[in-house]
Amino acid sequence: MNINGYKLVGYSNLIQQYNLKALPNWHSSAVSQIGAPQTTIHEDGQVESIYPMSYWPGDNLGDQLEFALKYDGINLGILSSLFEVASTVELKNWINSKPTGKYSRKSWFLFEFLTGSELFLPDLAKGNYIELLDSDQYFTTTPGLPSRRQRIINNLLGVKNFCPIIRRTKELAIMDDINLHKQYDEVTSSYSPEILSRTMKYLYTKETKSTLAIENLTAAISRTEKFVRLLEEAGHEDFCVKDRLINLQNNIVEQRFVETDYRTIQNYVGETFKNYREKVHYICPKPDDIQELMSGLLSANKIMINGAVPAIVHTAAISFGFVFLHPFVDGNGRIHRLLIHNILHQRGEIPKGVMFPVSAAMLNDINRYDHSLEIFSKPLISLIEYDIDSIGNLTVTGETARLYKYIDMTHQTEALLHFIKRTIDSELVEELDFLKKYDKTSEAIQNILDMPNRLIDLFINICLDNRGHISANKRKKLFSFLTDEEMLAMEKAFHDGFDSQNNYS
Repeated sequence: MNINGYKLVGYSNLIQQYNLKALPNWHSSAVSQIGAPQTTIHEDGQVESIYPMSYWPGDNLGDQLEFALKYDGINLGILSSLFEVASTVELKNWINSKPTGKYSRKSWFLFEFLTGSELFLPDLAKGNYIELLDSDQYFTTTPGLPSRRQRIINNLLGVKNFCPIIRRTKELAIMDDINLHKQYDEVTSSYSPEILSRTMKYLYTKETKSTLAIENLTAAISRTEKFVRLLEEAGHEDFCVKDRLINLQNNIVEQRFVETDYRTIQNYVGETFKNYREKVHYICPKPDDIQELMSGLLSANKIMINGAVPAIVHTAAISFGFVFLHPFVDGNGRIHRLLIHNILHQRGEIPKGVMFPVSAAMLNDINRYDHSLEIFSKPLISLIEYDIDSIGNLTVTGETARLYKYIDMTHQTEALLHFIKRTIDSELVEELDFLKKYDKTSEAIQNILDMPNRLIDLFINICLDNRGHISANKRKKLFSFLTDEEMLAMEKAFHDGFDSQNNYS
């Protein structure tokens, strides 16, 4: 286990020792005979810690497992892979040697939770109950489910078939104090009810165009109208039901590509180059695994609703979980973004009839959005064996379901929090300010010349497109009835209305 003078320890040791096929843990550990403890934090949030040799726990399974749980945290994906191949006799003997120990009890519970098999051990008869996940380090369900067998409080966010992990990072520390209702009221308090109403009507269309633009789809009128209706329904219905998800897919995609159930073919995200050469960006779960995974996702949704999990954490886990599972051949990305609105509304975080343009915030910070997807997809691809035939059909070999069951969604939750904050602080405010300026400008132009609203709107929109001026050609074609004095006064009214810095929305 020596690499460049260091000895791997914890999860890194277990992955190498047992040749596990698992996504790397966010925290990796090693010990060294030289130097003091040190920690390196990488740009993508990965943390590497080097400890003195005195931290070396021992070579046995239990020794390394205890170190991993103590210093590296709980990683369900690695543990699931480990428990499939490690000696149950060795594991049982270690647990028997310290039956009331914190980490042996957690290992015992997790073995039975992840494998569905019981170790031949008697139930604990004494000892305090302890949390499986430390609630000061992870987002957890409350109050959790007591397991009398190990005297453990199961406060996980999901079930065996789908259970995300989300850590309480510095960026997410504010999560418990967020009140979207209050923030919305504070932002909108200075605007009239009429402007608020008009802004919301516009934002439904803006959100639709943004979510289509993320996928480079054209905003055809029929497609836009359908999606606007779904966004409106997201404020009233629960979309996290299998039949409703299928119905959403049917309403989003072209009718020739509607599905009556979850997909039955292997799909992937990629791009085709010359001579049909494919570059694969993301490989979706095998179709044989989809029913089980989606059942787990929907069960996790109910657990988080009933478990007092912060709404944004809940929303990130389910919406990003959905897009990673990719249960349909087409329409997954749009449904993923619909679920963001739906869950926030279902949790009562967004006032009825209010649209938070989250997709617009994603589109305006597309690199961060792409990174939130790639931080899972890139390491995943290296673990999957697959073949592609000459016409682009992809086949996955080997068992891969557990790679999608236990995703650490901390990065995705941080990204969603960022987009929601940007939505309130920037996107929503900009649209409200724009309408306020628009109304002020329209009234000023009306006072110069009482002309039809259609012509006032046309005048303003041309100025918006042409840095505040009407060209000679457009004036001759559309506004020949205006005198020079009226034209100058109207252009001045536009500049005054949309501010002197020529900063037009």
